[in-house]
Amino acid sequence: MRERVFMDTSFWILLRDNREPGHSRVVEVARQLITGRVQLVVTEMVLAETHAYFCRSTPRSLQILDDFENNQAIHCEPWGPIDQRTAFQLLRTHRDKAWSYCDALSFAVMRRMGIRRAASADQHFRQIGEFEVIC
Repeated sequence: MRERVFMDTSFWILLRDNREPGHSRVVEVARQLITGRVQLVVTEMVLAETHAYFCRSTPRSLQILDDFENNQAIHCEPWGPIDQRTAFQLLRTHRDKAWSYCDALSFAVMRRMGIRRAASADQHFRQIGEFEVIC
């Protein structure tokens, strides 16, 4: 089975916005993952957050749609009621964390799929303590 890495919104923002600090580092990480034939896993929630971030820039928002729709390395994993319940439980039991629903849903999907690595510049993926963060 191909290695899978979950790609967080913060990763896509750094990858597609060359004005962001950390852009060059994330471009290199993305290059290594693609060269290594790693399956990049996202959810529609990550797509929604990323597109919303870039929606005022037509070229960038179209690039995001292209990334998610046409890149064979990217798998958009559907989520369902069990993932949603897990996300709600995570948010309720970790009230001391400022996690978004998208974060908690990402954690739930990663758990269900057995994904242990995340490409993220977001501290939340470190806070949960279950995943190796590679960015």
